[in-house]
Amino acid sequence: MYKILISRTAKKVYLVLLTVLILDTFIVSLQSNAVAGLKATVDVESATQDSTTLSTNSKPTNLQFTGSQPAPLIIAAAPIAVVSLPNQAVLRVLTWAGGEIIFPRRGHPQNIELEYLQQFADENNLKLEKIRVKKFVDLIPMLLAGKGDVIAANLTKTPARAKLVSFTKPYMLTKEYLVMGSQSKSLKTGKDLNGREIVIQKGKSYQSTALGLQKVYPKLKIRIVDSAISHEALYDKLASGEFDMTIQDKNLIKSASAYRDDIKMSLQASATRYLGWGVAPSNKILLNELNQFLKAQNLIAKATSKATSRYKSQWQKIQETKTVRFVLRNNLSSYYIWRGELLGFHYELAKRFAKEHKLRYEIIVAPNNVALLDYLLEDRADIALGFLTPTEQRRKKGIAFSRPYHYASELVVAHKDRAEIESEAELANSNIYIRPSSSYWESATALKQTVDNITLIGVPENQETELIIDKVGEREYEMTIADSHIVDLEMTFRDDIQSLMALGAPKSQSWAIASGHDKLLAKSNAFIKKHYKGLFYNVIYNKYFKNQKRLDTHYKDYVRQNNSGVLSPYDDIVKKYADQYGFDWRLLVAQMHQESRFNPKAKSMAGAKGLFQLMPRTAKELGIIDVHVPEQGIKAGVRYMNWVRERMRKDEVQEDQLLWFTLASYNAGAGHVRDAMRLAKQKGWRDDVWFNNVEKAMLLLSKSKYAAKARYGYVRGQEPVHYIREIKRRFETYDNILKRELVVTH
Repeated sequence: MYKILISRTAKKVYLVLLTVLILDTFIVSLQSNAVAGLKATVDVESATQDSTTLSTNSKPTNLQFTGSQPAPLIIAAAPIAVVSLPNQAVLRVLTWAGGEIIFPRRGHPQNIELEYLQQFADENNLKLEKIRVKKFVDLIPMLLAGKGDVIAANLTKTPARAKLVSFTKPYMLTKEYLVMGSQSKSLKTGKDLNGREIVIQKGKSYQSTALGLQKVYPKLKIRIVDSAISHEALYDKLASGEFDMTIQDKNLIKSASAYRDDIKMSLQASATRYLGWGVAPSNKILLNELNQFLKAQNLIAKATSKATSRYKSQWQKIQETKTVRFVLRNNLSSYYIWRGELLGFHYELAKRFAKEHKLRYEIIVAPNNVALLDYLLEDRADIALGFLTPTEQRRKKGIAFSRPYHYASELVVAHKDRAEIESEAELANSNIYIRPSSSYWESATALKQTVDNITLIGVPENQETELIIDKVGEREYEMTIADSHIVDLEMTFRDDIQSLMALGAPKSQSWAIASGHDKLLAKSNAFIKKHYKGLFYNVIYNKYFKNQKRLDTHYKDYVRQNNSGVLSPYDDIVKKYADQYGFDWRLLVAQMHQESRFNPKAKSMAGAKGLFQLMPRTAKELGIIDVHVPEQGIKAGVRYMNWVRERMRKDEVQEDQLLWFTLASYNAGAGHVRDAMRLAKQKGWRDDVWFNNVEKAMLLLSKSKYAAKARYGYVRGQEPVHYIREIKRRFETYDNILKRELVVTH
């Protein structure tokens, strides 16, 4: 519970308040009885800096903290102050589960709020506890019932809400717009609303806007739906034509438009709206502290935007806004999501830079490699990270480069079956596929001058180097050129490619910044000088680029174990939990082999641990302390499989397909699976059948063309596809082994 910051006035009355402790305890018990009927569904989780929270330094403070319970409605009129409870240091933040986005591309509103509040908590040595509320309509009742301290849910300040809760100063201004599916009939004027229908989630402020429109256009219909329907589900129904249109804040629509092209924004529906945080009316000290924080951080939104010309430099602008904007690509080396965790070498560098300079950070995803640098020139980002090689052409474009933070050799990559070579001359008569904007193009052009009959073929700019390599492995492209660290990373997943040779000496790679921003460049250089080849750098570099190759091999005694009917060293434990949760134990053994090769000490590059490779946060939520203990690790893995299965069952996956969708969700995350299901439907494939349907869509999500329009972005689709097929193959093998054993026995 939030600990009230003790002001001078509060200190004077603190001793008096203690005298009514017993009375207050009695009142609190009345409060508990009064709100016992509240049936909001919530999930509580600690916000971690591995997700989208800020990476700011916690600092000691001389402020004192005590506990506070926001005054419940039952005693709102009573002249009794709320007594503080000692030894509490938690800020409970109520958020709406339906408004979340796990993979932010350009600062999703609700993620931004949580980042701000995380910084507020860090500065005051508080632990931020995020409480996910299923229904939007339950947010304010839960706050008033003392089940949270502050609402952060893109909450619009309306007269009706202002009578119930206190609002902070606005952190954002927005306007409401009509939004509909991209194939819906457009609105030219307000008169076109007659005969149309607006769908609104219960409890949303948009309802009053819709009623206002209905007064002007009487034939407009309004339908109120459950407030548990998320924004994403709402957009899906708009895109499919099930819903006609809805009303949304412009900031939400813009955020969704970063990855969806099946909805469109239409006419403006309201004047400027103020978005703020909601606090219980009794918690005036918290309200004041939040307002002071917003003011100190220069976060209070104003009707007139600041002119950028008033900043002397880009670094001054960053300092005054306390925000640095990084532009990255959504790929395996820079920025991606895996099992609910935001990961990537460049993402971790960006977080560390922001942390050391006590800044917030925004991650902006560039749609292609050309835009990565264009965003700098258009002042849509401050720093571009992407293993960029300084070239004269890029400098002439207006790009400045930092000191090197990485060196890489450029390798000629071909299919594994191509004969090895000893010199460049043996590349004669070859076709090399490269993006024209990449530095590889210059290297290939130079190679063409010295080797006969090399054909240089340009590929689309939205093709990542990883995808080009994939096409080489599939024999669609003959060969390409790629940096050594990217090839190393690819070869941890595949064995169908090879490096034929290196072209020249290793080349330097740098951070990119728009020319003229000398102070920002100096700060970047200082950061790189401090960390390059240091502990932090080496740890994250090894994490992403030096993992041991993932080989699918059996143990030496695997055949002997098969002959005895023993499938793993942990069969008895697996059987116990398989029976408890209704799984085939042989399937779980096959999954365990795929995850860890039966090694209870296994640990992945992302931090997943144990026989079933669970993330520490997941294990903690399951009540498991040490997943390295076989019994605990298996118990946690099977329990989590059951939890994932129930989530997929809610997506109406047919029962005979449920297992495969569950495994896909376990491996890649439910978000990526839902993206694949939606894409499969768009492609005309079955969205409720895994093999040869949704798995095909999952493979497409590793291509930037499709990942850019997926809610959860890039995923290495071949991993879950391979994962499921290998488990299925091994499960069938186990099944045949045990059947054969039964025949022999009888």
